Amino acid sequence: MFALFNFQSLLTIILLSVCTCTYTRLIFPSLVDKNKNGLLGVLWKCARVGERKSPYVAVGCCFMAMSILFLT
Repeated sequence: MFALFNFQSLLTIILLSVCTCTYTRLIFPSLVDKNKNGLLGVLWKCARVGERKSPYVAVGCCFMAMSILFLT
């Protein structure tokens, strides 16, 4: 709940969810299906962002890792 009030924590949670959903879709494609609604639909959208914007997500993950390691 406190991650919603801290911008750095919110970005970390978003990046981790995108990376996790993309990896899960790679391993178990039937689990994250695009035809599902609700939470699984949101997970599919996160996986799609991870697939299409993977260079930007990778740069964001590296930036957040350096930020957490050296600035916190």
